[in-house]
Amino acid sequence: MAVELMADDDSDLETVAVVPALPGHGESFHHALDLVARERKYLSMLEAPPLEQTLQFMMGCIERGDPRFVAVVGGEVVGWCDITRHDWPIHAHRGTLGMGILPQYRGRGLGRKLIDATLAQAHEAGFVRIELSVHSDNARAISLYGKAGFVMEGLQRDAVYVDGEYRDAIMMAIVERENATG
Repeated sequence: MAVELMADDDSDLETVAVVPALPGHGESFHHALDLVARERKYLSMLEAPPLEQTLQFMMGCIERGDPRFVAVVGGEVVGWCDITRHDWPIHAHRGTLGMGILPQYRGRGLGRKLIDATLAQAHEAGFVRIELSVHSDNARAISLYGKAGFVMEGLQRDAVYVDGEYRDAIMMAIVERENATG
């Protein structure tokens, strides 16, 4: 799916393709992951793992059929959304959502396109529960998740410690039992 996004200065259009993640996106995804992580605000990591580790994780997710989409501009990943299925059999109906978008592409509807595509694939794959954790000071993400159907399930006090500051984390989930296969 291609999405037309306005440039920051509203002077020209940019085409962003939201597509399933493929092995060829690995290095570009790693770069985007590292950029967002180094902002030290949104992810559970402060920098991306080494490239080889990131590629192995990504390939494992693709091979298992975990829902995974990337937003691409000019061949470069500018955002992603993925759901990683839990490993243990009694938790295999569940997955954890993770996503990130490069700063210059935020606030322009791309997050919603990514999350909608990923949730649709999760629905087709029979996920019953999709969960996530979001920093309590990330109002934009909390709003996006709410609009996508996630509900707040709880608060983890002082769950994050970055640069000498504690932050709470909000636990959110979507539960769709009609997806149950067993």
